[in-house]
Amino acid sequence: MLLDLGLPDLDGVDVCRRLRPLQAAAVIVVLTARTGEMDVVVALEAGADDYLTKPVRLGELLARARAHLRRSGTAAERPTTVRLGDLVVDLGGRRVTVAGREITLRTKEFDLLARFARDPDVALSRDTLITDVWDENWYGSTKTLDVHVAALRKRIASSGATPDRLPVITTLRGHGYRLETPTPEPGLSAGG
Repeated sequence: MLLDLGLPDLDGVDVCRRLRPLQAAAVIVVLTARTGEMDVVVALEAGADDYLTKPVRLGELLARARAHLRRSGTAAERPTTVRLGDLVVDLGGRRVTVAGREITLRTKEFDLLARFARDPDVALSRDTLITDVWDENWYGSTKTLDVHVAALRKRIASSGATPDRLPVITTLRGHGYRLETPTPEPGLSAGG
């Protein structure tokens, strides 16, 4: 989906915020004349997958669209729900529950948790996470990743669930992060 921010009746960022929960699998590329850093940040935080400023080269636009579509794959290839102990990530519905209670996450917090949940127990580099959750051309500080990881840890920990039934986001110094699945209690299946 190509979305201009300068719409006549409604701001494009508001459109993006409204569309993202309704079309979780859609690729939203903002195409606008706005060039300010905060415009880019706000649009990406609202759920956009990419941000291009006018005038745009058609070849670049098509290449970026193809790259996003390659990464997104088809819905049939991906699980719609991932269970990691008491944490359940509903990828299609963009919902997270901990011990049966829904927790609210911001757009990029959910995107980051979903990325971890797709590859639990796999060491993910900072570059991979920035590329997959923000954009392969992200030019902002990588500290945004650290801030989002800290927020995720806090939201999951404050859910009130038993800590040993929750996954842990482990920092891998000099590399990135790993979402470690909880060890099932003896006699229980891995699905809980």
